[in-house]
Amino acid sequence: MSIPVELLVRDAELLVVDGAREIPGGWVAVDGGRVTAVGAAGTEPEAGTTVSAAGRLVTPGLINTHHHIYQNLTRSYAPAVNGTLFDWLTTLYPLWAALDEEAAYVSAYVGMAELLMGGCTTSSDHLYVHPRPGLVDAEIRAARDIGFRFHATRGSMTRSVEDGGLPPRSVTQTEDEVLADSERLIKTHHDPEPGALIRVALAPCSPFSVTKELMTATAELAERHDVRLHTHLAEDHDEDTYCLETYGCRPVEYFEEAGWMSDRTWVAHCIYPNDAELRRLAAAGVGVAHCPSSNMLIGGGTARVKEMRELGLPVGIGCDGSASTDHASLWMETRGALLLGRYRGGPGAMTARDALDIATRGSARCLGRADEIGHLRPGACADLVVWDLHEVALAGALSDPVEAWLRCGPARAWTTVVAGRVLVDRGEPVLPGLRDALTDHGRIARRMQELV
Repeated sequence: MSIPVELLVRDAELLVVDGAREIPGGWVAVDGGRVTAVGAAGTEPEAGTTVSAAGRLVTPGLINTHHHIYQNLTRSYAPAVNGTLFDWLTTLYPLWAALDEEAAYVSAYVGMAELLMGGCTTSSDHLYVHPRPGLVDAEIRAARDIGFRFHATRGSMTRSVEDGGLPPRSVTQTEDEVLADSERLIKTHHDPEPGALIRVALAPCSPFSVTKELMTATAELAERHDVRLHTHLAEDHDEDTYCLETYGCRPVEYFEEAGWMSDRTWVAHCIYPNDAELRRLAAAGVGVAHCPSSNMLIGGGTARVKEMRELGLPVGIGCDGSASTDHASLWMETRGALLLGRYRGGPGAMTARDALDIATRGSARCLGRADEIGHLRPGACADLVVWDLHEVALAGALSDPVEAWLRCGPARAWTTVVAGRVLVDRGEPVLPGLRDALTDHGRIARRMQELV
């Protein structure tokens, strides 16, 4: 008698294994947190637990390559919603100076629940304000309590207003403090083993908030410990002006001079590189986190995703900050990528499958994990989503479940599985601490926004 697998997701209308293979009526078998087999209807193994995906699309879990989860404490903050990027930042920095361990924990817990509901099974997070110690540790604790796959990036800012930067002194640190805590976090939390749930990367915030010396020292530290690098790059025309005035060069040249032009690196936004800079980034293997909603809400440009992919750059999807995008749905971001791609390049420039590939395999490449997440081939981490669209929204969509998934919407995760564990069931998070986290979140958000 064969031994049952731990979990079987079966009877999918369509199972997307990866960009090259789809199985109508497919199933996925899971054991030990890994995909053990996939197949067509009628060949399913016995299972301890079975999830029906009848009439629904099943895909690999979506992967978020850029986020600022703590910002869900100041979502849709009225004094900042209509400003430029720099206006928005300078309005919110003083509020974020109140961030402490409790706020970091509950914002992460709530943010990860929201990500799971939007079909995200792996997320990075760029926490770059550090008015108090222990904030990244608090986020990691939330991820562990949930069982979420999490890439914490230790952000930093060292150039305050007094030093010619944008942030106030209250949210910046010295270079020695940043480097010491970066090394501590790697040694304490980074798991380099296959299948890891927690990894750490290093992430100075931007060219206008840290010194070149810190950028260089951070790249050297990442090399020594074999961790990845992340930052914002070429996000705004004001950044071009700032770098030319401060460093005498454009942002990509500064980035290269600081030792960051490497396949260890992925960057957020990358809206304004010129053609030559884009080719240099591609040749180095630098990845890009494309953040469609943030780009549109702040009113700037957007990444040239089609050209980037044609050049071979890894391109993934990012939610960006919860106070600029104001949601954490990877489904919405993936749909945004589809719409922006077609808006920029015409109807042939982007398909739903292209957008799904960016949000799965492209994002996995950005995080350096293309071998084990972003697909459902046997041996992959068992991170997958069963998608639900209401029958009214799907009425008439009979010919292509993947196109219908992004075009018809809104879609939500009916079942979200991370490392073989069901964390969203029938559209609701299976997280025992969520109610308390939401209560605490409301109290902290009101205090931070000075509404009490």
